[in-house]
Amino acid sequence: MPDLFSEFILKDVRLKNRIAVSPMCQYSAVDGLPNEWHRVHLGALATGGAALVVAEATAVSPEGRITPGDTGLWNDAQAEAFQPIVRFIESQGAVPGIQIAHAGRKASANKPWEGDDHLPPDHPAAWEPMAPSAVAFGANLPRVPRAMTHEEIAQVREHFVSTAKRALGAGFKWLELHFAHGYLGQSFFSPLANHRTDEYGGSAENRGRFLLETLAAVRQIWPEHLPLTARLGVIDYVSGEQPLEESIDLVRRMKDGGLDLIDVSMGFNTPDVSQVPWSEHAFLAPIAQRIRQEVGIPAAASWNFFDPKKTDDLIRSEHLDLVFLAKALLSDPHWPYHAAQALGIDRPQSILPAQYAHWLKR
Repeated sequence: MPDLFSEFILKDVRLKNRIAVSPMCQYSAVDGLPNEWHRVHLGALATGGAALVVAEATAVSPEGRITPGDTGLWNDAQAEAFQPIVRFIESQGAVPGIQIAHAGRKASANKPWEGDDHLPPDHPAAWEPMAPSAVAFGANLPRVPRAMTHEEIAQVREHFVSTAKRALGAGFKWLELHFAHGYLGQSFFSPLANHRTDEYGGSAENRGRFLLETLAAVRQIWPEHLPLTARLGVIDYVSGEQPLEESIDLVRRMKDGGLDLIDVSMGFNTPDVSQVPWSEHAFLAPIAQRIRQEVGIPAAASWNFFDPKKTDDLIRSEHLDLVFLAKALLSDPHWPYHAAQALGIDRPQSILPAQYAHWLKR
């Protein structure tokens, strides 16, 4: 059996293989409510054979949305709307997960296909973004956010807690805190975005404080038998970013605080992505392996997993415990089936539901 299709057990959750659906924002919700689009999108990926299906970055508050089309979990109606999606994912033998997030200075934006820029401040759907410091992201997101007060920091932390409670009530079995991609948690940790001079800014210890406090608060209410994970932007590939050693030390402290798995990603704290090695297959895997070994924590990564054999090699060589796929699965929702074929698995159609498998065995 190829390692890519071996089981992975974390806490009381058993994944049938090492393939996970990465959270992919669909910008298709109304008032934060997931709808038929999300049911079909996530359901199709569950039928494709992935072991873990993680719903898109879901806002912890209305102000935490990236766009007005983001899903949310700040009220019970949204939790109820997620429940049939969760049930269908589980019916396909996959584990339902969700990523919860606050967009920070990237909030109040247009959908990508409608401009991917900040809504004008006088737009009826716009709101004022907030962030660790009054520092704009730049480029197509030029609006200067409001620097958060201590009261607002505490309030957002509690929003993460209440959202995690609703995620549990909706039936999700895997929780990921979004501390990457230039959103609020990442902005606190990055010296590119955080210019504070209080206990939440300056040193790496201070810049990591919001992330660790939020993790600790969520850990208190998220059951110990279910995985609590985080996506962290450990590198930006630009000058002025935190050293990788600081990111590794933060992961070490997060593990001590109850983190069960780290999902290694990029920071995206600046519009400059010119130095990112986009052409390399799984370019974050070596960093994930280093974190996995030095911290002693299960690790996953995203970005540029397309080749099944190379991906299987990364699991076998213990670079990673899981691979999060996004574009590969959008291009081919049955990527797990085709990966099973490429890796020589006997009866690869068994990866798929019986409704599909009986046709493919003929």
